[in-house]
Amino acid sequence: MGENNSLRTDNFDYQLPPQFIAQTPAEPRDAARLMVLRRGKRKLAHRHFADLASYLKSGDVLVLNNTRVLPARLRGRKESGGKAEVLLLKRLSARTWEVVVGGSGMKVGAHVVIAGGKLVATVLGKIGGQRRVVRFSRAITPLLNVIGEMPLPPYIRTKLSDEERYQTVYAAVMGSAAAPTAGLHFTPALLAAIRELGISVASITLHVGLHTFAPVRAEMIDDHPIHNEWCCLDEATAEVINRAHRGGGRIVAVGTTTARVLETAARAASGNRVAPVCGETDLYIIPGHRFRVVDALLTNFHLPRTTLLMMVAAFIGASGRSEILAAYQSAMQAGYRFYSFGDAMLIL
Repeated sequence: MGENNSLRTDNFDYQLPPQFIAQTPAEPRDAARLMVLRRGKRKLAHRHFADLASYLKSGDVLVLNNTRVLPARLRGRKESGGKAEVLLLKRLSARTWEVVVGGSGMKVGAHVVIAGGKLVATVLGKIGGQRRVVRFSRAITPLLNVIGEMPLPPYIRTKLSDEERYQTVYAAVMGSAAAPTAGLHFTPALLAAIRELGISVASITLHVGLHTFAPVRAEMIDDHPIHNEWCCLDEATAEVINRAHRGGGRIVAVGTTTARVLETAARAASGNRVAPVCGETDLYIIPGHRFRVVDALLTNFHLPRTTLLMMVAAFIGASGRSEILAAYQSAMQAGYRFYSFGDAMLIL
């Protein structure tokens, strides 16, 4: 049957002592460490992110996710006076959002008063767990930079002194509930140096949802209800990618979010090409997926039992599960930092 048919969720579990979870970002950004893994060779190199350009060549295309994280955490109080919290997940209309609520008694019809009454959220419906659909008393986007807080993951307990450190330097399109973390390591100078080598830098957009980071609960990973995320790859970017492939250049995806968009765009085309796409993607990439356009993947070290870890294993190939888990063990032995503010891995 082969390893790719062993799709039990617990096959993608591992133990990570808490001291390996990065609480603050590397300073400067490109000082983060970089593990380089060549697929099928079980051979690792230990570098720094600033060395990335030495693994790229003229004709390659580096593809970035230019989403920008919303200041999505809104603190308030229930009508009864108890504390409550609203975490924005997805915009449904100017005033209606899918959210995660914190606080008891958040039934349909409940109200959360935010910023001393500048904003009121009314629960319209329950989706499941703590997820709700709420309607705000006014359009909230213009208020977010004033009343919202950056939604750092729960495993980061150190207060971030500069909230821009949870944004990529190229973040442009507001809409994510979490950062595309592989891109956090880039600096403007590093991107300029990459371009000077004749490497194209292209952008796509995927608004990251919190579901991305949630552990898979189903016993078998193909029983997991995959989340949809909004993405866009335009015609000009599609042409850059297709031209590079025709010329023998590699497509280097910065992050699993970018890989998901590229493979969604390949699904909409024929052969090893991409077509423009704009809308929701439901693509679930698990071991056995045949990558049609991504040639190299730059990514961070992911939480156990997540779809992100499974996608990385799928990219490595038939021995992906064992290779990635062995690489993670080597990373711990070498003192790498894990998760959102942690170090990076380049898979070639």
